Amino acid sequence: MDDTENRCECCGRTGVETTVHHLTPREYGGSHLPTALLCIPCHKQIHHLYTNKQLVDQGITTLSALQQDPAMQSFIRWIRKTPPGTIPRSRKSRNVRGRR
Repeated sequence: MDDTENRCECCGRTGVETTVHHLTPREYGGSHLPTALLCIPCHKQIHHLYTNKQLVDQGITTLSALQQDPAMQSFIRWIRKTPPGTIPRSRKSRNVRGRR
């Protein structure tokens, strides 16, 4: 496995397990659109901050938009300081919990 396969495209950490994130949620037509390889903490954080509808409505459907989102910027600054194997506990925001 080379470094690009275990590097998070959002926070830039290496040596992490990555998952595929559909930048445009599949339920909104993103099945065949670009994806990003994200570490588990970054992927979880996105879905704990926003519903799929909010990601689309707010235009957070590119890697750049994710990295520039204020809530994600704060998380990225923090997660970069943690060891690669760390998967922090997290809770869905009230925003997401109330919108199912």
